Amino acid sequence: MADILTPALGESVAEASIAKWTKKVGDAVKKDEVLVELETDKVSLEVVAPADGVLSAINANDGDTVVPGTVLGAVTEGGAAAASAPAAAAAAPVAAAPAASGGVDIAVPTMGESVAEGSIGTWLKKSGDTVAKDELLVEIETDKVAVEVSAPAAGVLTIAAADGATVTPGQVIGSVAASGAAAAAAPAPAPAAAAAPANTGSAQAPASAHLSPAVQRVVSENNLNPASLSASGPKGNITKADAIAAIGAATPAAPKAAAPAAPRADQPREERVKMTRLRQTIARRLKESQNTAAQLTTFNEVDMTNVMALRAQYKEVFEKRHGVKLGFMSFFTKAVVQALHEIPAVNAEIDGTDIIYKNHYDIGIAVGTDKGLVVPVLRDADALSLAGIEKGIAALGKAARDGALTMDQMQGGTFTITNGGTYGSLMSTPILNTPQSGILGMHNIVQRPMAINGEVKIRPMMYLALSYDHRIVDGKEAVTFLVRIKELLEDPARALLDL
Repeated sequence: MADILTPALGESVAEASIAKWTKKVGDAVKKDEVLVELETDKVSLEVVAPADGVLSAINANDGDTVVPGTVLGAVTEGGAAAASAPAAAAAAPVAAAPAASGGVDIAVPTMGESVAEGSIGTWLKKSGDTVAKDELLVEIETDKVAVEVSAPAAGVLTIAAADGATVTPGQVIGSVAASGAAAAAAPAPAPAAAAAPANTGSAQAPASAHLSPAVQRVVSENNLNPASLSASGPKGNITKADAIAAIGAATPAAPKAAAPAAPRADQPREERVKMTRLRQTIARRLKESQNTAAQLTTFNEVDMTNVMALRAQYKEVFEKRHGVKLGFMSFFTKAVVQALHEIPAVNAEIDGTDIIYKNHYDIGIAVGTDKGLVVPVLRDADALSLAGIEKGIAALGKAARDGALTMDQMQGGTFTITNGGTYGSLMSTPILNTPQSGILGMHNIVQRPMAINGEVKIRPMMYLALSYDHRIVDGKEAVTFLVRIKELLEDPARALLDL
Protein backbone atom coordinates (compact mmCIF):
# COMPACT_ATOMS: atom_id res chain seq x y z
CA MET A 1 0.00 0.00 0.00
CA ALA A 2 1.33 3.45 -0.96
CA ASP A 3 0.27 6.61 0.90
CA ILE A 4 -0.81 9.75 -1.00
CA LEU A 5 0.91 12.66 0.75
CA THR A 6 0.40 16.43 0.64
CA PRO A 7 3.52 17.84 -1.09
CA ALA A 8 5.52 20.93 -0.07
CA LEU A 9 3.34 23.96 -0.88
CA GLY A 10 5.97 26.61 -1.53
CA GLU A 11 7.72 29.35 0.38
CA SER A 12 5.66 30.78 3.29
CA VAL A 13 2.61 28.65 2.35
CA ALA A 14 1.57 26.60 5.39
CA GLU A 15 -1.70 24.97 4.33
CA ALA A 16 -3.97 24.15 1.41
CA SER A 17 -7.57 23.16 0.75
CA ILE A 18 -8.78 20.07 -1.08
CA ALA A 19 -10.32 21.34 -4.32
CA LYS A 20 -11.57 18.07 -5.74
CA TRP A 21 -10.74 14.39 -6.13
CA THR A 22 -10.68 13.10 -9.70
CA LYS A 23 -11.20 9.49 -8.57
CA LYS A 24 -13.34 7.74 -5.97
CA VAL A 25 -12.56 4.84 -3.65
CA GLY A 26 -12.37 1.60 -5.63
CA ASP A 27 -11.30 3.19 -8.90
CA ALA A 28 -8.25 1.80 -10.70
CA VAL A 29 -5.41 4.30 -11.01
CA LYS A 30 -2.08 4.46 -12.79
CA LYS A 31 1.19 5.77 -11.45
CA ASP A 32 1.52 9.57 -11.90
CA GLU A 33 -2.18 9.92 -12.74
CA VAL A 34 -3.70 13.06 -11.18
CA LEU A 35 -5.85 12.09 -8.19
CA VAL A 36 -6.57 15.30 -6.32
CA GLU A 37 -6.14 19.06 -6.74
CA LEU A 38 -5.08 21.32 -3.88
CA GLU A 39 -5.59 25.08 -3.72
CA THR A 40 -3.43 27.56 -1.77
CA ASP A 41 -3.63 31.34 -1.63
CA LYS A 42 -1.04 31.45 -4.41
CA VAL A 43 -1.33 28.47 -6.74
CA SER A 44 -3.16 25.22 -7.47
CA LEU A 45 -1.23 21.95 -7.08
CA GLU A 46 -1.87 18.49 -8.49
CA VAL A 47 -1.21 15.35 -6.44
CA VAL A 48 -0.58 12.21 -8.47
CA ALA A 49 -0.84 8.48 -7.76
CA PRO A 50 2.36 7.08 -6.19
CA ALA A 51 1.87 3.66 -7.88
CA ASP A 52 -0.39 1.55 -10.09
CA GLY A 53 -3.31 -0.03 -8.27
CA VAL A 54 -6.67 0.81 -6.73
CA LEU A 55 -7.58 3.93 -4.77
CA SER A 56 -8.39 2.21 -1.48
CA ALA A 57 -8.86 5.17 0.88
CA ILE A 58 -9.63 8.89 0.87
CA ASN A 59 -8.79 10.51 4.21
CA ALA A 60 -9.48 14.17 3.34
CA ASN A 61 -12.65 15.27 1.57
CA ASP A 62 -13.29 18.22 -0.76
CA GLY A 63 -12.92 21.48 1.12
CA ASP A 64 -10.79 20.07 3.97
CA THR A 65 -7.67 21.98 5.02
CA VAL A 66 -4.39 20.04 4.94
CA VAL A 67 -0.72 20.75 5.63
CA PRO A 68 2.45 19.40 3.97
CA GLY A 69 2.94 15.71 4.82
CA THR A 70 -0.74 14.99 5.53
CA VAL A 71 -1.82 11.54 4.30
CA LEU A 72 -4.65 12.28 1.86
CA GLY A 73 -5.40 8.65 1.01
CA ALA A 74 -3.85 5.40 -0.11
CA VAL A 75 -3.35 3.31 -3.23
CA THR A 76 -3.35 -0.48 -2.88
CA GLU A 77 -1.02 -2.04 -5.38
CA GLY A 78 -2.59 -5.15 -6.91
CA GLY A 79 -4.23 -6.93 -9.80
CA ALA A 80 -7.25 -4.65 -10.04
CA ALA A 81 -5.24 -2.05 -11.88
CA ALA A 82 -3.79 -4.68 -14.18
CA ALA A 83 -7.25 -6.08 -14.80
CA SER A 84 -8.45 -2.68 -15.89
CA ALA A 85 -5.67 -2.41 -18.44
CA PRO A 86 -7.28 -4.76 -21.03
CA ALA A 87 -10.52 -2.81 -20.70
CA ALA A 88 -8.67 0.40 -21.38
CA ALA A 89 -6.89 -1.22 -24.31
CA ALA A 90 -10.20 -2.43 -25.68
CA ALA A 91 -11.67 1.02 -25.37
CA ALA A 92 -8.73 2.61 -27.14
CA PRO A 93 -9.83 1.74 -30.70
CA VAL A 94 -13.23 3.29 -29.99
CA ALA A 95 -11.67 6.53 -28.74
CA ALA A 96 -9.32 6.57 -31.70
CA ALA A 97 -12.11 6.05 -34.20
CA PRO A 98 -12.68 9.75 -34.97
CA ALA A 99 -9.00 10.20 -35.76
CA ALA A 100 -9.03 7.17 -38.02
CA SER A 101 -11.92 8.62 -39.99
CA GLY A 102 -10.12 11.90 -40.53
CA GLY A 103 -11.09 13.70 -37.30
CA VAL A 104 -8.62 15.69 -35.21
CA ASP A 105 -9.12 16.23 -31.48
CA ILE A 106 -9.14 19.75 -30.02
CA ALA A 107 -7.24 19.51 -26.73
CA VAL A 108 -6.79 22.05 -23.94
CA PRO A 109 -3.22 23.40 -24.22
CA THR A 110 -0.80 23.82 -21.32
CA MET A 111 -1.99 26.91 -19.46
CA GLY A 112 1.17 27.87 -17.60
CA GLU A 113 3.15 26.66 -14.64
CA SER A 114 1.00 25.78 -11.60
CA VAL A 115 -2.24 26.46 -13.50
CA ALA A 116 -4.26 23.28 -13.12
CA GLU A 117 -7.58 24.20 -14.73
CA GLY A 118 -9.48 26.81 -16.69
CA SER A 119 -12.99 27.69 -17.81
CA ILE A 120 -14.35 27.51 -21.35
CA GLY A 121 -15.29 30.97 -22.61
CA THR A 122 -17.78 31.47 -25.44
CA TRP A 123 -17.39 29.24 -28.48
CA LEU A 124 -17.19 31.35 -31.64
CA LYS A 125 -18.57 28.46 -33.70
CA LYS A 126 -21.22 25.82 -32.99
CA SER A 127 -21.27 22.09 -33.61
CA GLY A 128 -21.71 21.37 -37.30
CA ASP A 129 -20.07 24.59 -38.46
CA THR A 130 -17.26 24.45 -41.01
CA VAL A 131 -13.98 25.83 -39.74
CA ALA A 132 -10.64 26.65 -41.34
CA LYS A 133 -7.25 25.51 -40.03
CA ASP A 134 -5.88 27.86 -37.32
CA GLU A 135 -9.23 29.69 -37.06
CA LEU A 136 -9.86 30.90 -33.50
CA LEU A 137 -12.55 28.74 -31.90
CA VAL A 138 -12.65 29.54 -28.17
CA GLU A 139 -10.76 31.18 -25.29
CA ILE A 140 -10.01 29.31 -22.07
CA GLU A 141 -9.82 31.57 -19.03
CA THR A 142 -7.61 30.81 -16.02
CA ASP A 143 -7.03 32.87 -12.88
CA LYS A 144 -3.99 34.45 -14.58
CA VAL A 145 -4.31 34.49 -18.36
CA ALA A 146 -6.63 33.67 -21.25
CA VAL A 147 -5.48 30.99 -23.69
CA GLU A 148 -6.72 30.94 -27.29
CA VAL A 149 -7.56 27.60 -28.88
CA SER A 150 -7.55 27.40 -32.68
CA ALA A 151 -8.77 24.75 -35.10
CA PRO A 152 -6.07 22.08 -35.62
CA ALA A 153 -7.36 21.36 -39.14
CA ALA A 154 -10.04 22.36 -41.63
CA GLY A 155 -13.34 20.53 -41.39
CA VAL A 156 -16.59 20.31 -39.42
CA LEU A 157 -16.58 21.19 -35.71
CA THR A 158 -17.99 18.99 -32.95
CA ILE A 159 -18.05 20.58 -29.45
CA ALA A 160 -17.57 18.33 -26.41
CA ALA A 161 -17.29 20.96 -23.62
CA ALA A 162 -19.94 23.65 -23.22
CA ASP A 163 -19.43 27.34 -22.42
CA GLY A 164 -18.35 27.81 -18.80
CA ALA A 165 -17.21 24.22 -18.30
CA THR A 166 -14.10 23.63 -16.17
CA VAL A 167 -11.33 21.89 -18.11
CA THR A 168 -7.76 20.71 -17.49
CA PRO A 169 -4.65 20.67 -19.73
CA GLY A 170 -4.82 17.88 -22.29
CA GLN A 171 -8.60 17.42 -21.99
CA VAL A 172 -10.40 16.97 -25.32
CA ILE A 173 -13.00 19.72 -25.70
CA GLY A 174 -14.04 18.99 -29.26
CA SER A 175 -12.93 17.69 -32.63
CA VAL A 176 -12.71 18.70 -36.24
CA ALA A 177 -13.72 16.04 -38.79
CA ALA A 178 -12.81 16.32 -42.45
CA SER A 179 -15.87 16.11 -44.68
CA GLY A 180 -17.12 16.90 -48.13
CA ALA A 181 -18.79 20.00 -46.74
CA ALA A 182 -15.51 21.23 -45.32
CA ALA A 183 -13.68 20.48 -48.56
CA ALA A 184 -16.34 22.26 -50.59
CA ALA A 185 -16.30 25.26 -48.30
CA ALA A 186 -12.54 25.61 -48.37
CA PRO A 187 -12.28 27.34 -51.79
CA ALA A 188 -15.00 29.86 -50.86
CA PRO A 189 -12.70 32.39 -49.16
CA ALA A 190 -10.49 32.53 -52.28
CA PRO A 191 -12.35 35.44 -54.01
CA ALA A 192 -12.10 37.56 -50.87
CA ALA A 193 -8.41 36.73 -50.58
CA ALA A 194 -7.87 37.60 -54.22
CA ALA A 195 -9.61 40.93 -53.77
CA ALA A 196 -7.57 41.85 -50.70
CA PRO A 197 -4.57 43.31 -52.60
CA ALA A 198 -6.85 45.94 -54.13
CA ASN A 199 -7.22 47.57 -50.72
CA THR A 200 -3.65 47.89 -49.49
CA GLY A 201 -4.28 50.84 -47.21
CA SER A 202 -5.26 48.80 -44.15
CA ALA A 203 -6.11 45.26 -43.11
CA GLN A 204 -9.86 44.90 -42.60
CA ALA A 205 -11.14 42.44 -40.01
CA PRO A 206 -13.42 39.65 -41.27
CA ALA A 207 -17.04 39.85 -40.21
CA SER A 208 -16.50 36.78 -38.03
CA ALA A 209 -13.42 38.21 -36.27
CA HIS A 210 -13.29 37.36 -32.56
CA LEU A 211 -13.90 40.31 -30.25
CA SER A 212 -12.58 40.23 -26.69
CA PRO A 213 -14.98 41.50 -23.98
CA ALA A 214 -13.14 44.85 -23.83
CA VAL A 215 -13.34 45.34 -27.61
CA GLN A 216 -16.99 44.20 -27.69
CA ARG A 217 -17.81 46.85 -25.08
CA VAL A 218 -16.23 49.65 -27.15
CA VAL A 219 -17.91 48.40 -30.35
CA SER A 220 -21.36 48.16 -28.69
CA GLU A 221 -21.19 51.50 -26.88
CA ASN A 222 -20.13 53.37 -30.04
CA ASN A 223 -22.28 51.51 -32.60
CA LEU A 224 -19.26 50.36 -34.61
CA ASN A 225 -19.35 47.76 -37.35
CA PRO A 226 -16.69 45.10 -36.56
CA ALA A 227 -16.38 44.23 -40.25
CA SER A 228 -15.19 47.76 -41.05
CA LEU A 229 -12.46 47.90 -38.38
CA SER A 230 -8.77 47.52 -39.14
CA ALA A 231 -7.26 44.60 -37.25
CA SER A 232 -3.70 44.97 -35.95
CA GLY A 233 -3.74 42.23 -33.27
CA PRO A 234 -2.22 38.75 -33.46
CA LYS A 235 -3.97 36.28 -35.78
CA GLY A 236 -5.92 39.17 -37.32
CA ASN A 237 -7.85 39.98 -34.13
CA ILE A 238 -9.25 43.44 -33.45
CA THR A 239 -7.59 45.13 -30.47
CA LYS A 240 -9.15 47.68 -28.15
CA ALA A 241 -6.88 50.34 -29.70
CA ASP A 242 -8.29 49.48 -33.17
CA ALA A 243 -11.83 50.00 -31.92
CA ILE A 244 -11.00 53.27 -30.14
CA ALA A 245 -9.21 54.59 -33.24
CA ALA A 246 -12.35 53.94 -35.29
CA ILE A 247 -14.62 55.95 -32.98
CA GLY A 248 -13.64 59.28 -34.56
CA ALA A 249 -14.30 57.98 -38.06
CA ALA A 250 -17.68 56.64 -37.01
CA THR A 251 -18.78 59.87 -35.28
CA PRO A 252 -20.46 61.48 -38.37
CA ALA A 253 -22.79 58.49 -38.64
CA ALA A 254 -23.82 58.77 -34.98
CA PRO A 255 -27.02 60.85 -35.59
CA LYS A 256 -28.38 58.10 -37.88
CA ALA A 257 -27.44 55.39 -35.39
CA ALA A 258 -29.06 57.31 -32.53
CA ALA A 259 -32.52 57.18 -34.11
CA PRO A 260 -33.49 53.59 -33.18
CA ALA A 261 -33.49 54.22 -29.43
CA ALA A 262 -37.06 52.95 -29.01
CA PRO A 263 -36.34 49.19 -28.71
CA ARG A 264 -34.83 49.63 -25.25
CA ALA A 265 -37.73 47.67 -23.76
CA ASP A 266 -36.51 44.62 -25.71
CA GLN A 267 -33.17 44.66 -23.89
CA PRO A 268 -32.68 43.49 -20.30
CA ARG A 269 -32.13 46.26 -17.78
CA GLU A 270 -29.55 44.12 -16.02
CA GLU A 271 -27.05 41.53 -17.18
CA ARG A 272 -25.47 38.83 -15.03
CA VAL A 273 -21.96 37.84 -16.14
CA LYS A 274 -19.79 35.24 -14.41
CA MET A 275 -16.57 36.72 -13.00
CA THR A 276 -13.41 35.58 -14.74
CA ARG A 277 -10.98 33.52 -12.68
CA LEU A 278 -8.52 36.41 -12.66
CA ARG A 279 -11.17 38.79 -11.31
CA GLN A 280 -12.16 36.24 -8.64
CA THR A 281 -8.53 35.95 -7.57
CA ILE A 282 -8.13 39.74 -7.44
CA ALA A 283 -11.28 40.09 -5.34
CA ARG A 284 -10.26 37.34 -2.93
CA ARG A 285 -6.69 38.61 -2.43
CA LEU A 286 -7.70 42.24 -1.92
CA LYS A 287 -10.30 41.27 0.68
CA GLU A 288 -7.78 38.99 2.41
CA SER A 289 -5.37 41.93 2.51
CA GLN A 290 -7.94 44.15 4.22
CA ASN A 291 -8.85 41.44 6.70
CA THR A 292 -5.24 40.52 7.58
CA ALA A 293 -3.14 43.69 7.81
CA ALA A 294 -3.59 46.79 9.95
CA GLN A 295 -3.54 49.11 6.95
CA LEU A 296 -2.88 52.82 7.22
CA THR A 297 -2.02 55.41 4.56
CA THR A 298 0.19 58.48 4.87
CA PHE A 299 0.42 61.20 2.22
CA ASN A 300 2.93 63.71 0.95
CA GLU A 301 3.46 65.72 -2.21
CA VAL A 302 6.51 66.05 -4.40
CA ASP A 303 7.61 68.89 -6.67
CA MET A 304 8.44 67.18 -9.98
CA THR A 305 10.22 70.22 -11.50
CA ASN A 306 13.76 68.86 -11.35
CA VAL A 307 12.92 65.31 -12.42
CA MET A 308 10.88 66.60 -15.37
CA ALA A 309 13.67 68.97 -16.40
CA LEU A 310 16.27 66.18 -16.19
CA ARG A 311 14.06 63.87 -18.23
CA ALA A 312 13.37 66.52 -20.88
CA GLN A 313 17.09 67.29 -21.21
CA TYR A 314 18.26 63.72 -21.70
CA LYS A 315 15.29 61.67 -22.96
CA GLU A 316 16.32 61.73 -26.64
CA VAL A 317 19.95 60.86 -25.93
CA PHE A 318 18.81 58.22 -23.42
CA GLU A 319 16.53 56.53 -25.96
CA LYS A 320 19.22 56.53 -28.68
CA ARG A 321 21.81 55.09 -26.29
CA HIS A 322 19.67 52.46 -24.53
CA GLY A 323 16.82 51.77 -26.96
CA VAL A 324 14.13 52.51 -24.39
CA LYS A 325 12.27 55.66 -23.37
CA LEU A 326 13.16 57.41 -20.13
CA GLY A 327 10.05 57.54 -17.94
CA PHE A 328 9.29 58.50 -14.36
CA MET A 329 9.04 54.92 -13.07
CA SER A 330 12.81 54.44 -13.09
CA PHE A 331 13.31 57.54 -10.90
CA PHE A 332 10.64 56.38 -8.47
CA THR A 333 12.02 52.83 -8.36
CA LYS A 334 15.52 54.13 -7.58
CA ALA A 335 14.14 56.39 -4.85
CA VAL A 336 12.06 53.54 -3.37
CA VAL A 337 15.03 51.16 -3.25
CA GLN A 338 17.21 53.73 -1.47
CA ALA A 339 14.43 54.47 1.03
CA LEU A 340 13.96 50.73 1.65
CA HIS A 341 17.65 50.43 2.50
CA GLU A 342 17.19 53.10 5.17
CA ILE A 343 13.81 51.88 6.52
CA PRO A 344 14.06 48.06 6.34
CA ALA A 345 10.72 47.48 8.10
CA VAL A 346 8.89 48.61 4.96
CA ASN A 347 10.71 45.84 3.05
CA ALA A 348 9.80 43.14 5.60
CA GLU A 349 6.84 40.86 6.20
CA ILE A 350 5.16 39.14 9.14
CA ASP A 351 5.13 35.33 9.31
CA GLY A 352 3.22 34.21 12.39
CA THR A 353 5.08 35.72 15.34
CA ASP A 354 8.26 36.36 13.31
CA ILE A 355 9.34 39.32 11.20
CA ILE A 356 11.23 38.45 8.01
CA TYR A 357 13.54 41.25 6.92
CA LYS A 358 14.35 41.05 3.20
CA ASN A 359 17.87 41.84 2.03
CA HIS A 360 16.77 41.77 -1.61
CA TYR A 361 14.72 44.40 -3.39
CA ASP A 362 12.20 42.86 -5.77
CA ILE A 363 9.73 45.58 -6.71
CA GLY A 364 6.21 44.75 -7.85
CA ILE A 365 4.92 47.03 -10.62
CA ALA A 366 1.10 47.15 -10.84
CA VAL A 367 -0.09 46.85 -14.46
CA GLY A 368 -3.66 47.37 -15.61
CA THR A 369 -4.83 45.05 -18.40
CA ASP A 370 -8.14 44.47 -20.17
CA LYS A 371 -8.70 41.45 -17.92
CA GLY A 372 -7.73 43.03 -14.60
CA LEU A 373 -4.84 44.22 -12.44
CA VAL A 374 -1.67 42.14 -12.24
CA VAL A 375 1.57 42.84 -10.34
CA PRO A 376 4.66 41.40 -12.06
CA VAL A 377 7.95 41.67 -10.12
CA LEU A 378 11.13 43.49 -11.18
CA ARG A 379 13.90 41.37 -9.64
CA ASP A 380 16.95 42.84 -7.88
CA ALA A 381 15.96 46.43 -8.67
CA ASP A 382 18.82 47.71 -6.48
CA ALA A 383 21.34 46.28 -8.95
CA LEU A 384 19.75 47.89 -12.04
CA SER A 385 20.54 51.18 -13.74
CA LEU A 386 17.81 53.58 -14.88
CA ALA A 387 17.98 51.96 -18.33
CA GLY A 388 17.80 48.46 -16.82
CA ILE A 389 14.73 49.41 -14.81
CA GLU A 390 12.97 50.94 -17.82
CA LYS A 391 13.72 47.87 -19.97
CA GLY A 392 12.56 45.51 -17.23
CA ILE A 393 9.31 47.39 -16.65
CA ALA A 394 8.61 47.59 -20.41
CA ALA A 395 9.12 43.83 -20.80
CA LEU A 396 6.89 43.01 -17.83
CA GLY A 397 4.18 45.38 -19.03
CA LYS A 398 4.15 43.83 -22.50
CA ALA A 399 4.00 40.31 -21.07
CA ALA A 400 1.10 41.36 -18.80
CA ARG A 401 -0.92 42.86 -21.66
CA ASP A 402 -0.24 39.82 -23.85
CA GLY A 403 -1.28 37.44 -21.06
CA ALA A 404 2.17 35.84 -21.14
CA LEU A 405 3.26 36.33 -17.51
CA THR A 406 4.52 33.24 -15.69
CA MET A 407 3.77 32.42 -12.06
CA ASP A 408 7.42 33.08 -11.17
CA GLN A 409 7.16 36.62 -12.56
CA MET A 410 4.24 37.38 -10.23
CA GLN A 411 5.56 36.01 -6.93
CA GLY A 412 8.14 37.02 -4.37
CA GLY A 413 7.89 40.83 -4.50
CA THR A 414 9.03 42.74 -1.40
CA PHE A 415 7.38 46.13 -2.14
CA THR A 416 4.91 47.41 -4.75
CA ILE A 417 4.55 50.62 -6.78
CA THR A 418 1.24 51.48 -8.43
CA ASN A 419 0.78 54.45 -10.77
CA GLY A 420 -2.82 55.62 -10.86
CA GLY A 421 -1.63 58.89 -12.37
CA THR A 422 -1.54 57.31 -15.82
CA TYR A 423 -5.37 57.20 -15.65
CA GLY A 424 -5.71 60.70 -14.16
CA SER A 425 -5.99 59.80 -10.45
CA LEU A 426 -5.29 62.76 -8.16
CA MET A 427 -5.17 60.82 -4.87
CA SER A 428 -5.91 57.31 -3.62
CA THR A 429 -5.23 54.87 -0.77
CA PRO A 430 -3.72 51.75 -2.37
CA ILE A 431 -4.34 48.34 -0.79
CA LEU A 432 -1.37 46.27 0.34
CA ASN A 433 -0.23 43.40 -1.86
CA THR A 434 0.10 40.87 0.97
CA PRO A 435 2.31 39.61 2.52
CA GLN A 436 4.20 42.83 1.70
CA SER A 437 4.17 45.62 4.26
CA GLY A 438 4.18 48.64 1.97
CA ILE A 439 2.85 49.97 -1.35
CA LEU A 440 3.55 53.37 -2.93
CA GLY A 441 0.82 55.09 -4.91
CA MET A 442 1.87 57.59 -7.60
CA HIS A 443 -0.69 60.05 -8.96
CA ASN A 444 -1.34 62.64 -11.62
CA ILE A 445 1.10 65.55 -12.05
CA VAL A 446 -0.89 68.78 -11.74
CA GLN A 447 0.26 72.40 -12.10
CA ARG A 448 -0.54 74.08 -8.78
CA PRO A 449 0.41 77.40 -7.11
CA MET A 450 3.03 76.79 -4.42
CA ALA A 451 4.76 79.11 -1.95
CA ILE A 452 8.49 79.07 -2.84
CA ASN A 453 10.74 81.25 -0.68
CA GLY A 454 7.90 83.63 0.06
CA GLU A 455 6.71 83.79 -3.56
CA VAL A 456 3.80 82.07 -5.26
CA LYS A 457 4.99 79.99 -8.20
CA ILE A 458 3.30 77.43 -10.43
CA ARG A 459 4.91 74.01 -10.00
CA PRO A 460 4.16 70.49 -11.31
CA MET A 461 3.06 68.66 -8.16
CA MET A 462 2.25 65.00 -7.50
CA TYR A 463 0.57 63.52 -4.44
CA LEU A 464 2.26 60.39 -3.07
CA ALA A 465 0.48 57.82 -0.89
CA LEU A 466 2.19 55.14 1.19
CA SER A 467 -0.08 52.42 2.51
CA TYR A 468 1.64 50.29 5.12
CA ASP A 469 1.01 47.52 7.64
CA HIS A 470 0.92 49.26 11.02
CA ARG A 471 1.63 45.94 12.75
CA ILE A 472 5.24 46.11 11.60
CA VAL A 473 5.79 49.69 10.36
CA ASP A 474 5.43 52.55 12.86
CA GLY A 475 4.06 55.93 11.83
CA LYS A 476 7.45 57.58 12.23
CA GLU A 477 9.06 55.04 9.90
CA ALA A 478 6.32 55.42 7.30
CA VAL A 479 6.52 59.21 7.27
CA THR A 480 10.32 59.13 7.17
CA PHE A 481 10.20 56.67 4.26
CA LEU A 482 7.86 58.89 2.24
CA VAL A 483 9.82 62.07 3.03
CA ARG A 484 12.99 60.30 1.88
CA ILE A 485 11.38 59.53 -1.49
CA LYS A 486 10.25 63.16 -1.76
CA GLU A 487 13.81 64.41 -1.11
CA LEU A 488 15.36 62.11 -3.68
CA LEU A 489 12.86 63.09 -6.37
CA GLU A 490 12.99 66.83 -5.73
CA ASP A 491 16.80 66.76 -5.83
CA PRO A 492 17.89 63.84 -8.06
CA ALA A 493 21.55 64.66 -7.48
CA ARG A 494 21.21 63.30 -3.92
CA ALA A 495 20.81 59.78 -5.30
CA LEU A 496 23.90 60.20 -7.49
CA LEU A 497 25.94 61.41 -4.51
CA ASP A 498 24.40 58.83 -2.13
CA LEU A 499 23.15 61.57 0.21
